[in-house]
Amino acid sequence: MLSFTIKAVLIDLDGTLIDTAPEIACAVNSMLATMNLPTLATVQITTYIGDGATTLIKRCLTGRLDGEPEPALLATAQVLFFEYYAQIVTESQPYPNVVADLHAIKNSGLRMACVTNKPSSFTLPLLAKHDLLPFFELVVSGDTLQKKKPEPDQIFYVCEQFGVSAQEVALIGDSKTDISAARSAGCKMFAVPYGYNQGQRIEAAEVDALIDNIGNVLDLLH
Repeated sequence: MLSFTIKAVLIDLDGTLIDTAPEIACAVNSMLATMNLPTLATVQITTYIGDGATTLIKRCLTGRLDGEPEPALLATAQVLFFEYYAQIVTESQPYPNVVADLHAIKNSGLRMACVTNKPSSFTLPLLAKHDLLPFFELVVSGDTLQKKKPEPDQIFYVCEQFGVSAQEVALIGDSKTDISAARSAGCKMFAVPYGYNQGQRIEAAEVDALIDNIGNVLDLLH
């Protein structure tokens, strides 16, 4: 059985801790409807989640993962999305057993940080609503630093704050964005199967371990 030695766990938010897709999709479609644009199926919007709010909006406006809408259109859309999403962001629910798993990880002595591409104006209220903030020594949102995942900057920042090396931490996430960040940083990468990942399945060869839920990280340690 795989076994790792780590001192800290970095946990993604959307698609890992909390199922945010329903509320994100609702806000996106309110945005599109207000702009007199065709609304999208929730399953399609879900495949656009993971690289931050601006990229999400670009994808929803263009229907492409690398789409670039007109700047004026994007600016209007961003204002509307942030307005609509702020009204419902805290309605998203944690995945089953997340709270119990976080308790178990904390009780094990591992240090924890939440590392997400979600803007802090959405991240902090959402974590607070479900009493998840106390589990994390540090929350690094998409606008905490200049760069976010898939760049490794957020991981290095946590390492610096915790006084540990990248080799001593593991990132738990649900997407190739998380995988790229972990690989660039040189930390361990554990993936959960229930998140978004642009509709693609994560293969075992892409990560250090596949785990059914975040609490399973404790089964991998020695």
